[in-house]
Amino acid sequence: MASHCNIGRRTFIAWLGAGAALPLLAGCGASPAEARDYPVHFSDAEWRKRLTADQYRVLRQAGTERAFTSPLLNEHRKGTFVCAADGLALFASSTKFESGTGWPSFWKPLPGAVGTSTDWKLGYARSEVHCNRCGGHLGHVFDDGPRPTGKRYCMNGVALKFIPG
Repeated sequence: MASHCNIGRRTFIAWLGAGAALPLLAGCGASPAEARDYPVHFSDAEWRKRLTADQYRVLRQAGTERAFTSPLLNEHRKGTFVCAADGLALFASSTKFESGTGWPSFWKPLPGAVGTSTDWKLGYARSEVHCNRCGGHLGHVFDDGPRPTGKRYCMNGVALKFIPG
């Protein structure tokens, strides 16, 4: 019986160690969005020249802006939200809604504008949203949005620009 308990402890300790290492391992390697070849691509140095420090941190390093800091959160005019890195039209203003999360949120992207990949940075799977033309990180999509899609595309405002019209 003592032998059975030792095996149980060893197994438990092994699983505990694997669980503790998961967030570290999840952050290793390039995401599928980074590994794909996009129509718009520049060297890292060129991206740094083209983008502000905050845009670079979010779009190229998959950072997140602080909640409730984006001026686009309160943008309610008719128009289009485009990628701040390459100008690709991403979301129509008619799909924007107030999610209460502190980030601009949309219930549907424009056709072919965005792609998704699995993000494990927090130790569990989330759906990362990226620009389909440059691969820039825009935010994440969740299944708690309004009808008709039930999706909430929770975007970093710094990754977007608004074009009125």
